[in-house]
This record gives sequence, C-alpha cells and structure tokens, in this order.
Amino acid sequence: MGLDERREHTAGAATLDLTAARNLVDDEPLAAVASEAESICREYVRKSGFVHGGELQPLDGTYLAAAELTHVASEISRSMRVTDEEEQYFLGLLRGADQGERPGFEDIPASLRAARGLAYASAVDAYRADARRYLEDNPNRTARKLLGTLGEHQKRVEALDGDVAPRSVEHLVRVARDIGRALADADDDEGALADADDDEGALADADDDEGALAEARDRLDDLEVTT
Repeated sequence: MGLDERREHTAGAATLDLTAARNLVDDEPLAAVASEAESICREYVRKSGFVHGGELQPLDGTYLAAAELTHVASEISRSMRVTDEEEQYFLGLLRGADQGERPGFEDIPASLRAARGLAYASAVDAYRADARRYLEDNPNRTARKLLGTLGEHQKRVEALDGDVAPRSVEHLVRVARDIGRALADADDDEGALADADDDEGALADADDDEGALAEARDRLDDLEVTT
C-alpha cells in the first residue's frame, strides 16, 4: 500500500464489545473486571482511526468512551481501595461505552477527573493527527490553524496530567468535532468552523478572519484550561 493510500484510510474495522468484561461483574473481583475492560478498550483505541475511504469521520462517542474507560479501568484495577462512587462510575461507563454512552462531566468523581482529562486529550490528539493527514489532500488553511490552536490547549491538559476542570476537556472535544464536521461537509465548511469557534475556537491570522471566525479567534485566545 502506497503512502497516499495510507493517508486516505486510517480507520480500521474495530468494533467495541464489552460483553466479556460485563460478564465478569457478578463473579470476579472488581479489579479483574477493570483489567478486562482496559484490555478490550485499549485494543479498540489502538485499531481505530478517523479517515475512511478518503473521508474524515467524526470523533464519536464510542471512541471517547473507550478512551475514558481505558484510563478509568486502569485506575480501578491498580487501586488499593475503590470508593462506592468510583465503582459506580466505572460500572456506568462499562454498561454504555460500546453504545457511545458517556456519563456527564458533572457526574465524574473528583478522583477520576484526571482519567477523563487524559483520555479526552489523547482522543483529541489522535483526531488532530488524522485531520492533519486529511488536510494534506484536502487543504483548508482555516481548519489547519484551528487544529494548531486546539493542540496547544490539548498539550496544556496533558502537562497538567489531565487534572483540569471537566468542562475544559469537554470544550476541547467539542471544537475537535466541529472542525471535523466542517471538513466533512464541503458545502458548508465555513459555517461548521464558525460553530467550532462558538465553542471556543480561534484563528491566528487576522487577514484570513471573517465574521464569526474572527469572533471565534478571540474566544480561543481568551480560553484558559482551568484546574
């Protein structure tokens, strides 16, 4: 397979199925359940990608839930003492992750918010990488700038070991999704990019700013990843 073909197809045929982990819940220690869930999710994330047949795919809920469950399950499996709150959160993720269901950021136990922060930062990083590959064959200067600015915030989350306000990482995901939607919709790319900017987006070069994108730049410039 040539380089161009690889660029046009990074998405594998991975399917997330957590049945094996869920079947252990009633008969095995929680650590064993978590270890199985972590293994399944880690493999799914490893095999997943976001470019299929030359088209950029969305950053979907299943990928995000799998990324989070990988980190949360790792914490649970290694913990000497798991609180009731942590156990219920983990089991909630386990129940719905393969359907793309994720608990709201307001439901995250304080002890696990770093796990979500790191998971979402890694998901955004993976999505940015595939989006940049997509842009090699489908140039969009505005989208590339937005991806660069998004990356700066993502790296800030990673530098803080994910221990940031859950709302901050939700915003990172929202911007990544908006950029992806803009690139996937060739007929309305500027409109969708403006939506990304409504969430917190920005542009670096005023010469290319127009309307909502200029306002978006200001919002992203003002955005701070809070702890």
